[in-house]
Amino acid sequence: MSVNRFFLSALALAALAAANIRAEETVEVGGAKMYPSKNIVENAMNSKDHTTLVAAVKAADLVKTLQGKGPFTVFAPTNQAFEALPPGTVETLVKPENKEKLAKILTYHVVAGNLDAASIQKMAEKNHGVATLKTVEGGKLEVMEKNGKWMVKDAKGNTATITIADVHQSNGVIHVIDAVLMP
Repeated sequence: MSVNRFFLSALALAALAAANIRAEETVEVGGAKMYPSKNIVENAMNSKDHTTLVAAVKAADLVKTLQGKGPFTVFAPTNQAFEALPPGTVETLVKPENKEKLAKILTYHVVAGNLDAASIQKMAEKNHGVATLKTVEGGKLEVMEKNGKWMVKDAKGNTATITIADVHQSNGVIHVIDAVLMP
C-alpha cells in the first residue's frame, strides 16, 4: 500500500471515529456532555456540578473501582448536595485518616448492575411502589415516586430527588441526586 493510500485510509478511519463520537446520544450534566462510550469517572470529571464528588472519590481511592468494568448504578450527589451537609463535614471526610468512612459513604451511593429509570420503576411496581436496592457498601436504598418525582431514601430516612436520570456510561448509569445519602 502506498503512503498516500495508507494516509487516506487512516484519515477516513479517524473521520469515522469522530463521527461516531458526535453521533453518541449524550446527556448534559454540569455543563458538559456525558458520553456513553466513557466510564463513570471520565464523565464525572467533566461535570462542573460534580467536582466535590470527584475529589471525594479520589480521596477515598475509588477511582480505579469506578473506572472498572462494572456495571454500576451511581446516585451522584451534586456540589450543592455536599454544601448542604453541616459545615466542615466534607473537609473532615476527605482527610486521609477518614478515608474508610468516606469510602463507606461513597459506596453507599453505588449499586451493582445497570439500573436505568425504567428498571427501577419496574422494581417499584412489583413491590408496592418501592424499589429496594442493595448498595455496594452493604446497606439499602429505597427508591419511590412521590408527586411525580423519583426519590431515594437512605437508611437514616433522609431523601434525595433524582434530578437527572439515565446518564449512561460505558460501565453503568448515573442518576444525579440533590442530597448526600448516609448509610
